[in-house]
Amino acid sequence: MADEVPPREITDPAALRALAHPLRQRILRVLAENGPATATALGARLNENTGATSYHLRQLAEHGFIEEAPELAKGKERWWRSPPKDLRYRMDGERSPELRELMESLVAQHITEDIEMFQRFQAERAELGEWADMMPFSRGAVYATPAELEEFFEDYMSLLKRFQQSHAQDRPGTRRVLTRFLAFPAPRDTAK
Repeated sequence: MADEVPPREITDPAALRALAHPLRQRILRVLAENGPATATALGARLNENTGATSYHLRQLAEHGFIEEAPELAKGKERWWRSPPKDLRYRMDGERSPELRELMESLVAQHITEDIEMFQRFQAERAELGEWADMMPFSRGAVYATPAELEEFFEDYMSLLKRFQQSHAQDRPGTRRVLTRFLAFPAPRDTAK
């Protein structure tokens, strides 16, 4: 099994700004789903010009969100990949207003994207064959202190990482499955 990637907490506003750009989020998604690519290939896939994708790839690389794949290069061609990562954004009172606003914006962007992805899944369900009903779902609640909730989350992340490391993507019958974890304190009056 590969070495586990340690968590990286994003606390630098410049790195968070680089990560939060919508086109960069799309680039990261394509690299994660399809593997390494060039700026030209990404431009064609995302309907963007190569200059734009090249610029945004350099910005992502500058902050360590992607890396070059020099073993794939031919001549001046630069290939980029998204290495395994465990990015964390902690919202707490210690953060600057700028960082907090950037984090909230990125989380909102991710939630919007997740809703869109789920709607696409629903629209395509009839064509998915045996995958059409593969949607484990659970809603629950726990009583926890902040430290206990953090422990719960770390246990979830350990399970996720274990599966990511031990379940190769190129096995017959596999497909990419999106997983999400969201926990938040219940509003004071949940009866409303």
